[in-house]
Amino acid sequence: MTGTPGRTAIDNEIRVCSAHVRSPLDLPSSIGKLAEQSVRVLGWSGSLLPPLKLLGRHVVPVADLVPDAHAERLCLGSEPVLDRAEIATWVWPEMDGRVPPPAARVTGVLAPARHWRSALTAAVPFARFTNTAIVVPRSVTVAPDFMSTCLIRARQFGIGVLSADGESVQSELEGRCFDDQPPVEHTAVSRWINEVVYQQLLAVEVPAPTRG
Repeated sequence: MTGTPGRTAIDNEIRVCSAHVRSPLDLPSSIGKLAEQSVRVLGWSGSLLPPLKLLGRHVVPVADLVPDAHAERLCLGSEPVLDRAEIATWVWPEMDGRVPPPAARVTGVLAPARHWRSALTAAVPFARFTNTAIVVPRSVTVAPDFMSTCLIRARQFGIGVLSADGESVQSELEGRCFDDQPPVEHTAVSRWINEVVYQQLLAVEVPAPTRG
């Protein structure tokens, strides 16, 4: 997988897309600009990463490096691991203390789409372990099924809902907040996603200059 903007690579259901591609919402802004506006409205902290295709879903992650874990992995030369079969063994009880620590903290996953059904389908798998939100065109919010179905389903899963037009992004429903909750126990899937995000963070984070 590559973190180079404008390039795409596939590995274990990962696709990294350019942040400058046209928004899937048929808006004048790029996905990157739309995501920036959305994250600002949501108040999520962390680095906004390039759009990814994870588990077959188009999403935009927001994440931070975990300083202590990142430092430990640097010392041990432990780079991000993307092999899902290998990572599946990391959650076995007998592997406790013998695998690399999670060096990324996923603070949010945003799912932009033309229709709320597609957006919710993309966001649901991530709602179990981090803040999630969908962003749909403002025109979608006037449809009869938006209030009667979309907002009800989003509330059930704790997913925030945003609407966007060519000028602004606004909140339609607040989602579940993980910020003040104990860390969720990792599964094989969440550990793999953590490794993917860790690799992306290493690609976009600029190290602080050293002082002589």
